[in-house]
Amino acid sequence: MHQAISPFTLAAWKKDRTLEARQRQFGWIGTSPEFGDIHVIWPALPHIDSVLVTEVRGGAIPTAAFEVRGMHVELMSMPSLNRATLRVDDTLVPMRRNRWGYTRRGRSLRLTYQGATYRLTAVNRHAYTLTREPADGTPGAVITARQSGVGKNKKVTVQASGPVQAGDMTLAVLFAGIDRATLTKRGVIRAAFTRLFDFWGETYS
Repeated sequence: MHQAISPFTLAAWKKDRTLEARQRQFGWIGTSPEFGDIHVIWPALPHIDSVLVTEVRGGAIPTAAFEVRGMHVELMSMPSLNRATLRVDDTLVPMRRNRWGYTRRGRSLRLTYQGATYRLTAVNRHAYTLTREPADGTPGAVITARQSGVGKNKKVTVQASGPVQAGDMTLAVLFAGIDRATLTKRGVIRAAFTRLFDFWGETYS
């Protein structure tokens, strides 16, 4: 069902290591008037070597897991967009992007879920939009998430224009727990230099 939603806020959350959680966990937790409680947590349980997952759960939204695997995971605090896998309620969500896109839209991450096409675009390093493209008479929607504050007062404000589905909301809040740096111009340049130096090191080592 599509519906207009009220703006809401997700507050910063963290949990220290326990016997079950080998790493400190971080996240965003809040309540949408239309979709109920929403939790965005990383690294999600179970904690497995060389695997890093951000998970979204909520009372009235699908569950999602965004996963990266590999030795490089040991150096990461949250999943990035590189070599990642996304599942919503165990359904694989295809993702693609142009790493060398010149404009914000050109660098956007494209997703396909339940026949709908989505576009994740960075506004800056603290804010992004998730756009569901209109199709077959169904109007589109744009959800904007913006991080602000410092320390314990960090928060993510979520607002939308257009009718929103539960799956839209899952995908939108998920990326508050993902390193989106490569969607920004500065992030693309930094990633290019990193790959260049890595190649140089492998070539001349």
